[in-house]
Amino acid sequence: MKTVRDSSLPYSLTQTDVDLLFDIARTALHKTIVEGDHHWHPDLNPLPEPLRQPAATFVTLHTDGRLHGCIGSVEPRLPMAWDVAKNAIAAARHDPRFPVLRPDELDRTEVEISILSPLQEVPYASIADLLGKIRPGVDGVMVERGWRRGLLLPQVWEQIPEPREFLGHVALKAGASPDIYLDPQTKVYIFQVHSFTQPAPVH
Repeated sequence: MKTVRDSSLPYSLTQTDVDLLFDIARTALHKTIVEGDHHWHPDLNPLPEPLRQPAATFVTLHTDGRLHGCIGSVEPRLPMAWDVAKNAIAAARHDPRFPVLRPDELDRTEVEISILSPLQEVPYASIADLLGKIRPGVDGVMVERGWRRGLLLPQVWEQIPEPREFLGHVALKAGASPDIYLDPQTKVYIFQVHSFTQPAPVH
């Protein structure tokens, strides 16, 4: 269930914490898809301290083994529990690449929760220099220039293992070409994640 990717989280999560996060994500999915409550979030009071701390998270959904939504936050503004609920709802309803998740798909949907470390800006003098500072399989990458922003989680290295191609796809997520890295106004950040996956209830 658990994949730890060289994360620098300021705290650790117990298995109980992780199970609670999955309960929150699944409840949020049910609330939004079945009950039409698109703003549900859990009561923080009974939750363990780590789940009440601000955190940046992503929620990724796979239905019948195929990607069906991935939405997240890059800055820790909400309590972790609320951020997971918000991103689960957004992944199910607001990823423009996919149709809204249907009620009959809930039990066929795998949930992955990723908790991000703080963003770390990477200064670089050239593309080759940048490539040498990114660790394949470990670092997620975000590129930012003005209002354009693109990001890929470390898990995507499994589909795109070649570093230059990976950076190219990060640029595409920002709606830009790989030339974005040549612009002195561009900023590149890396981050790591703790990721946890819960299989679909019905296999």
